[in-house]
Amino acid sequence: MFRKVLIANRGEIAVRLMRACADLGILPVTIHSEADATAPHATGAESYLVGPPPVAQSYLNQDAILEAARRSGAEAVHPGYGLLSENADFARRVQEAGLVWIGPSPDAIARMGDKVEARAFAEAAGVPVVPGTGAPVPDLESALQASETIGYPVMLKAAKGGGGIGMQLVHDAAELEKAYKLCTARAKAYFGDGSVYVEKALDRPRHVEIQVLADAHGRAVHLGERECSVQRRHQKVVEEAGSPAVDEALRQRMGEVSLQLVRALGSVNAGTLEYLLDASGSFHFLEMNTRLQVEHPVTESVTDVDLAVWQIRIAAGEPLDPAIGTTPFRGHAIECRLYAEDPVSGFPSPGTLEVVTWPEGVRVDTFVAAGTVVSPHYDPMLAKIVVHGADRMVAIASMAAALEATVVTGVKTNLPVLRRIMEDAEFLSGTFDTGLLGRMAAVAAAV
Repeated sequence: MFRKVLIANRGEIAVRLMRACADLGILPVTIHSEADATAPHATGAESYLVGPPPVAQSYLNQDAILEAARRSGAEAVHPGYGLLSENADFARRVQEAGLVWIGPSPDAIARMGDKVEARAFAEAAGVPVVPGTGAPVPDLESALQASETIGYPVMLKAAKGGGGIGMQLVHDAAELEKAYKLCTARAKAYFGDGSVYVEKALDRPRHVEIQVLADAHGRAVHLGERECSVQRRHQKVVEEAGSPAVDEALRQRMGEVSLQLVRALGSVNAGTLEYLLDASGSFHFLEMNTRLQVEHPVTESVTDVDLAVWQIRIAAGEPLDPAIGTTPFRGHAIECRLYAEDPVSGFPSPGTLEVVTWPEGVRVDTFVAAGTVVSPHYDPMLAKIVVHGADRMVAIASMAAALEATVVTGVKTNLPVLRRIMEDAEFLSGTFDTGLLGRMAAVAAAV
């Protein structure tokens, strides 16, 4: 096992990974920007300054991070999620520096990071994909032709990056020119490549993902699904394990198909395969995230598998425990993401936290407390509130109580939205899809 691991991240995931290191008797090493000098991940471990507040000059500063690893004597690097977690070049540089990269190989990251190549690879591995172009569309005219062939509505997607920022829904040809310019500009700005491709937008789909783990000894397992359909502008807000739309038979089908891709890719460590599930129960591959997901706690809650710990153990060469992947879900889990944002506009709300009270008896992954400065330079997520119950309705009741007990003042948060979701009839029935929050907002505006 490693003696020291450098955590190349910040915020709640850095704190979470510090806890995983402690559980394994590993000394965590962290990095921080000037803005994060007093943050828990900086003060709670051996930590190295990597630059000024802007992300590009600090948490994306590969040279500074590698120098911190060298100076600290760390033997491995855990990237967390976001930032450099799916940067194949950085993963390769970590390995070239003689360090262990805690995650899938640089080749696997690169292959799944190119969304067009990932689609083609998945299709070749026998994984169903959403109808779309097999290559990026080089110009607006090509995008128009492809969209007419596929049939509106369509989704424009960044070829080199995932997440809601790289996606644009287009209902008809009249919307396409503006959407194409916006999507290509965002793709260039956020992912360094303006290439986009066209994909069919399914009618009222659900977003369901499968968690996988694979060791270096030839064993790969899936740990079931997570329901991620409660989204705002394609960004997840509430996640569950399992999904109210997935029965055991569908769970096993999705899991086996996911493992087909993992084995074909030769991927080792943790990964998540994301799918759209249509009303008929058919599922379609979206992408594979070659990292730990934000929503991993709900899977941990229903499987009793510590995913962060197993990422480190696999990277250290250990085989998976034979029991992992063989037991059914234990109850139901729900996670709510608490953001420092205006609940109406959705814009970030930086500032200094005044009163912070967390619910008792449930898991809260956070890095903030009273007095914490919420910087405009970073993602506005403050915490993840995670509950577990004997079944879905028990878990919802537990989450509703937890949200009522949560108090955060000094900045605006999405707490009112989270509370309304737990009372929404469509959410309670389990029949919702990715349009739920849009419909809720429309109703609220009408009232």
